[in-house]
Amino acid sequence: MNPQWDVIVVGAGNAAMCAAMAAREKGASVLMLERAPKHERGGNSRFTAGAIRFAFDGLEDIRALCPELTQEQIAVTEFGTYTTDQFYDDMFRVTRYRTDAGLCERLVEQSFETMKWLHSKGVRFIPSYGRQAFKIDGRFKFWGGLALETWGGGPGLVDKEISIANHQGIEIFYSARVVELLFDGYAVKGVRVRHNDCLQDITSRSVVLACGGFEANAEWRTRYLGPGWDVVKTRGSRFNTGDGIRMALEIGASPFGNWSGCHAVAWDYNAPEFGDLNVGDGFQKHSYPFGIMVNADGRRFVDEGADFRNFTYAEYGGLIREQPNQFAWQLFDHKVNHLLRDEYRIKQVTKVTANTLEQLVANLEGVDKATLIRELSGYNAAVRTDIPFNPNVKDGRCTEGLTVPKSNWANTIDEGPFEAYQVGCGITFTFGGLRIDSHSAQVLDVDLQPIPGLYAAGELVGGIFYFNYPGGTGLMSGAVFGRLAGSSAV
Repeated sequence: MNPQWDVIVVGAGNAAMCAAMAAREKGASVLMLERAPKHERGGNSRFTAGAIRFAFDGLEDIRALCPELTQEQIAVTEFGTYTTDQFYDDMFRVTRYRTDAGLCERLVEQSFETMKWLHSKGVRFIPSYGRQAFKIDGRFKFWGGLALETWGGGPGLVDKEISIANHQGIEIFYSARVVELLFDGYAVKGVRVRHNDCLQDITSRSVVLACGGFEANAEWRTRYLGPGWDVVKTRGSRFNTGDGIRMALEIGASPFGNWSGCHAVAWDYNAPEFGDLNVGDGFQKHSYPFGIMVNADGRRFVDEGADFRNFTYAEYGGLIREQPNQFAWQLFDHKVNHLLRDEYRIKQVTKVTANTLEQLVANLEGVDKATLIRELSGYNAAVRTDIPFNPNVKDGRCTEGLTVPKSNWANTIDEGPFEAYQVGCGITFTFGGLRIDSHSAQVLDVDLQPIPGLYAAGELVGGIFYFNYPGGTGLMSGAVFGRLAGSSAV
């Protein structure tokens, strides 16, 4: 391994790849060090479905990113718009106005330009039919601010970015765990890496940390998120244990953001401890707006229709963790079964089916069945069936008189066959991390001064997300700040 480089990038997910590509296009020699072995490369990016949030002004912006769109697709699709104002509104609303102003501005204002940059590199995008648009009366209408996803989802994105990196002459070493930053008391001069059972010091003009949060570290989860977070499942990479954050803090970097917060979703109750690349994001269960969720006490505990799934799913996983025995059942009936996402049809699923509601309830493990029967009766009686149901918009089809309301997409659970899915909490990534300068992605120290030679991007950047997260923003944040960090590092 060459001991001297212009830029070292720690990690090999989307944020790291964008940093490496941006540095390389400015002429720098770039080395990427990935802790995972080659067959597990890609960090959490590889576990995503590839949805990516960006501001766009209409069909022409979509066509610029999806030149393969046919006239037939355009004729039956309403993409709408997602302006920068809407993007700001969503970021402010879901983070309760805590998102850092400078970081948020960079994210929103550079989102479309970054998409064009990725497209120019060879990354392909396609409309998110089936996941972000339902066909009603012969037309698709996109909802929730998300219109496009990467070709092949997360695995497709990672494979394409690695192919681009290889073509650009970027060196990537796998099973290479960076354990320490080389710091002379003033500037970062490189890294110490464990590779092939040997420790080696590699020097560079600058280092970009893009190696994920601490979601795969049970001890850190318990320390920062709180009791009970040690037993949740990790949706993605088992290698995201906070190494980058730890190394930066050890040399005086400033911690920043919502360290007690995270992105956590409804995840199959019997999923493995860490993400399974053969299943990808298929363990998630995100069609709850069209049904109901009940806990072990047999009661609903959340407004399943409070907002589009894009703006609630990253928060509701944490609420499931807070329920008795840390699980919930999602219940659906025949009227909406056809709307369930593909993730409900995988082989590895905890599922109960029945032709009658009584049979369904009888087969739900761990639930107070008598209470659930009464809960279902009360819920069904409260549904405003006079309001039309429309999954593409906030339809206002609600309940009345319930302690826990349902604000949209309320359907009675009374038409068999019925389906139920047991879910627990799956953590995606943590919100707390390092403080960076929004104009350069340079890491700041505890005196809020730049640390020469050190930059950061991706999950380990704090201050962007608080309490919640708009769906598809993670890949966008990684791309925007990865590109910025790589350019600045040169």
